[in-house]
Amino acid sequence: MTPFDTETGIQPIGDGKYLANLSPRWWVQQGPNGGYIAAIVLRAFTAAVDDEARTPRSLTLHYLRPAVEGDAVVEVTIERSGRSLTTLSARLMQGDRLIALAIGAFSLAREGNDFCDLVMPQVPGPSHYAVPKIPEHAIPIGRRWDTRWAIGRPPMQGDSATSKAVSGGWIRLPECQPIDAVVAAAITDGWLPPIFSKVDTALAVPTVDLTIHFRSSLPHPGLADDDFVLAVFRTNVIADGFLEEDGEIWAPDGTLIAQSRQLAVVLPLS
Repeated sequence: MTPFDTETGIQPIGDGKYLANLSPRWWVQQGPNGGYIAAIVLRAFTAAVDDEARTPRSLTLHYLRPAVEGDAVVEVTIERSGRSLTTLSARLMQGDRLIALAIGAFSLAREGNDFCDLVMPQVPGPSHYAVPKIPEHAIPIGRRWDTRWAIGRPPMQGDSATSKAVSGGWIRLPECQPIDAVVAAAITDGWLPPIFSKVDTALAVPTVDLTIHFRSSLPHPGLADDDFVLAVFRTNVIADGFLEEDGEIWAPDGTLIAQSRQLAVVLPLS
């Protein structure tokens, strides 16, 4: 058991319910990171499907309110299980407070015409970059990822803002855990939002909804436990106080692991 296994762990308690314990190590400005919640829900979905041949293909969460540290219950319903596709829904509860709603799809692999027109960004490997120094005042989640900034402008470096909101780099857990679907889900919301590369205004961007599409079998063959993956995120629009963020997670050999899209609220900070 690694720290990540413990912090995202679930325990079946009957009637499709799974007990989790939300760790403050994954906190952002207020409450836990959305990717952390996604990882916990995905564990519950995987346990409910209970079929190694049916792997996660899609996961969508809507975040209703911030959670608090401590126990939470994932209430899972298998909406339909067909010959190849299982669809599930879940409610993440703390007492009588509904924290998040989720829906997921698990499926057998299907034969067909495979192609990928997306291309992995060309950047030097993780050993090319210096290990970033974590500020003393960093939010807790800042210590839960081992990162090497490779794309876009790191914040608070005194550089001018970039013309586009694009950022990313190499990322892994500090405990060097194999990157399975649960870790990949956490990574899709694990990078500093790219809007901070474009604007210097102090902002909070809490997630409203997050959708993850898993695009290859995980753990990916050839990925060692201590390997990094490359994550890149883009924001193209802010309108009416909301922004979108699109993400891609790549294995070092150029295989697309996952894609994500989220909608977030833009909140100025004093």
